[in-house]
Amino acid sequence: MANVKKENGSNGGGMITGIIIVGCILVGIVVWKFIMGAGSNFEGGVNTGHPLPGNYLAMVYKGGPIVPILLGCLLMVITFSIERFMVISKAAGTGNLDQFMNKMQASIATGNVDEAIAACDKQKGSVANAIKAALVKYQEVKKEGFDSEQAAEMIHKEIEEATSLEMPMLEKHMTVLSTLVSLGTLAGLLGTVTGMIKAFGALATAGTPDQALLANGISEALINTATGISTSALAIIMYNLFTSKIDTLTYSIDEAGTAIVNTYRRLRGSLK
Repeated sequence: MANVKKENGSNGGGMITGIIIVGCILVGIVVWKFIMGAGSNFEGGVNTGHPLPGNYLAMVYKGGPIVPILLGCLLMVITFSIERFMVISKAAGTGNLDQFMNKMQASIATGNVDEAIAACDKQKGSVANAIKAALVKYQEVKKEGFDSEQAAEMIHKEIEEATSLEMPMLEKHMTVLSTLVSLGTLAGLLGTVTGMIKAFGALATAGTPDQALLANGISEALINTATGISTSALAIIMYNLFTSKIDTLTYSIDEAGTAIVNTYRRLRGSLK
């Protein structure tokens, strides 16, 4: 039953992710066509004319049909970054994580497990949930009187299972962000290539080259390059930021788990 629920949740999450991706692309198309391509942004009131001086919306519009894809990618980076920030912030708990870990270390070191569990209930979040699971197992093996090595293995296994339940939620959509790092650059490169094809096509015309077509081709290439690099740069920054935060959370869980195991070993050693 648990596997069925997990599979259903995964399918539902994948569907929502797909809807977000398609929605971002559609919004990018709408923005490019109706906002950037509005006649008021161009000379003569039509988007086939030259952009008005200083009108950057019109300039980006001249980047061609690759621009809405790049805008969609940029919107995806922003959307998934906001979603990851909210989820990871919630996973850290309601209070300061460093203060919580210091308090937790002190409670575990003195063997005050009930106080540590109460602190976990107050802190909430993925880190507190995993540590609480290990503390509850600590109390169970303590009552059963297992030897230190057997108890350590049980506590360690419990915290690994609790962490494995929390990690999918923390790492969800990180693959999308990492993909957008490359996709933004590649889409920008594709726009650059199409722009240069137009530019060289203008140079290849018989007689005097079409200077307007040449300028449009070069402009399209540069606009796509700039947009693609901007999208990839933002995706790289956000991906590394969230990866660092996730590593901090998992390190906190491992640190607390090691402290719990060592505390139990000291307890069993003192009773021998």
